[in-house]
Amino acid sequence: MTSLVAVLLASALTVPGPPATYAPADKQGFGTARQASSPVWFTLGRTGPTEVFYPDLSTPATRDLRLVVDGRAVEGRTEPVGRLRYRQSFRGDGWHAEVTYTTDPSRPTVLADVRLRAERPVDVRVVFDPNLSRDGDDDTAVEHPEALLAHDAKAASALVADEPITAHSSTTGNVIQTGKLHVDGVRDRATTLAMGFGAHVEEALTTARASLVEGFPRHARRYDQGWDDYLKGLKRPKSADRDLYDTSMMVLAATEDKRHPGAFIASPSFPWAFGFDRTIAPEFGSYALVWPRDLYQVASAMLAAGDRGAAERALDFMLHVQQQPDGHLPQNTRVDGEPYWTNVQQDEQAAPMLLAWLLGRADRSTVDKLVAAAEFVIAQPDAPFTQQERWENQSGYSPGTIAAEIAGLVCLADLLQRSGDPRAARYLAVADDWERRLEGWTVTRTGPFSPDPYYLRLTKDGRPDAGTAYNPGDNHPTAIDQRAAVDPSFLELVRLGVRAPDDPVVRNTVQVVDEQLMVGRFWHRYNGDGYGERADGGPWNIGQGRTYGRLWPIFAGERGEYELLAGDVAGARARLADIASTANPGRMLPEQVWDGRGTTSATPLAWTHAQYVRLAWSIDAGRPVEWPSVVACRYAGC
Repeated sequence: MTSLVAVLLASALTVPGPPATYAPADKQGFGTARQASSPVWFTLGRTGPTEVFYPDLSTPATRDLRLVVDGRAVEGRTEPVGRLRYRQSFRGDGWHAEVTYTTDPSRPTVLADVRLRAERPVDVRVVFDPNLSRDGDDDTAVEHPEALLAHDAKAASALVADEPITAHSSTTGNVIQTGKLHVDGVRDRATTLAMGFGAHVEEALTTARASLVEGFPRHARRYDQGWDDYLKGLKRPKSADRDLYDTSMMVLAATEDKRHPGAFIASPSFPWAFGFDRTIAPEFGSYALVWPRDLYQVASAMLAAGDRGAAERALDFMLHVQQQPDGHLPQNTRVDGEPYWTNVQQDEQAAPMLLAWLLGRADRSTVDKLVAAAEFVIAQPDAPFTQQERWENQSGYSPGTIAAEIAGLVCLADLLQRSGDPRAARYLAVADDWERRLEGWTVTRTGPFSPDPYYLRLTKDGRPDAGTAYNPGDNHPTAIDQRAAVDPSFLELVRLGVRAPDDPVVRNTVQVVDEQLMVGRFWHRYNGDGYGERADGGPWNIGQGRTYGRLWPIFAGERGEYELLAGDVAGARARLADIASTANPGRMLPEQVWDGRGTTSATPLAWTHAQYVRLAWSIDAGRPVEWPSVVACRYAGC
């Protein structure tokens, strides 16, 4: 894109644009107004705003917006200011710029307050890349003497400033636009940009101009006030860093779509091939979707923090929007409930059962929906076998998945028993049967890592002492013996009450997992994980050479919850600090880290922020706040 921008800056001609892609996923900031009247969300990369979402969180509408001074765009330093607002500082040859961002709480407009100082007059331009309606290859630029306008069949964008944007140029197809700003750093040192959206060009332009007239300071004050009011209604744990905790709660709340209550997306970013390979992501990257699994993580954290309404909405979204006629919840959906990936993951069927139990939702409408999900789980011919476990690339008997299935059925039975519903006995009988057979499906006694039994990542055939081989996937070059793959996810057995923390197989597996997967203070997902980066830091992509999964901060949270149950409060506190150490300058927590820093994985990842929030509350409570006591009392001892 850099060479294309150079051509555009030097010319007023319209030239063909390259195929549309998305920006790197390691976002330095993520924000939106708390007010529902502003259906627009922004992300920040290292050079300025990247994906902006409009009119919902499954629909990216831009790729990026860059400030170009004397022909160069440079990387900036990000710092939080206000509430989910940020300032970026940029430096070049003889000049320094500070750009602060907010949104208009009343309209779909992102605003940037630009302050520029230079030793000499400099040439200042913007480069704007709209990617409307999930696809930037069908956009059309519209000529205007004072603004940069674009549209497709469904939406439009308008970039305006408080003085006319002049000397325009643009591409065709994938529209990339440039325009000259009136600031020069000497005579004129400040300007405000407004990026407005609408159903058509006139609406987008009117929106942007109206936001500009009301002024950046007013919008920033109302924006901060909206988030202040939200945080005032919540509790704050003693254990957490205040700034990171508040940011985490706001990030979680910001990932809920404003037109589809309860639809919390996994991340407002598109990592690696999901942002540039159209064969993998023909429309857009996959993380701006709603997984029932991630939704449970977010909802349980928000419930612990006192936002019961968010958890209620999440459960309603699972049961009334995502659930299919046969009772199952698809792998993920867009925020409007349309299934995107359609594989079946049995732990996701248990998610609404666990969440409903935490909420105490025993009304007939809710339990009937949960019963439909339970019947789907039980009806599978090889249950509790799952088409995909929680890492979404293997079928088999997974101890983590089976833990969720057992716990979900027991929680559902408890809700049914509260009204004397006789269906409870059926689900308890199935849960008890699976609990008795658990080790027979998932614990090896002939594996290479220990002479004592330990849980495997999964078995393909329910025969853990057999050397059945499978390819871990995600660019791993060979098949591996299933006995030579472990996964920290087995701790779901303890966290969900199916096994006691001092169970000898659990304790031995903890040691095996640490020996095999732990690096520093964090863990890999499993042996042979290829979902990550190339050895040189290049991006993951299918079939393009070996890639390596990095370390996941969420495991520090899950280990901390295990340590609380084992009586190690100091260990849990250390895990909370470990998660906090992965935050970038904008306080965004990542999906994966390497050498103590976030990679270009999905950032912010809602699951990581939720894990931080939930572990903090668990430390304050002395035990995991999501721990289903009804399950533990049945199998692990209360």
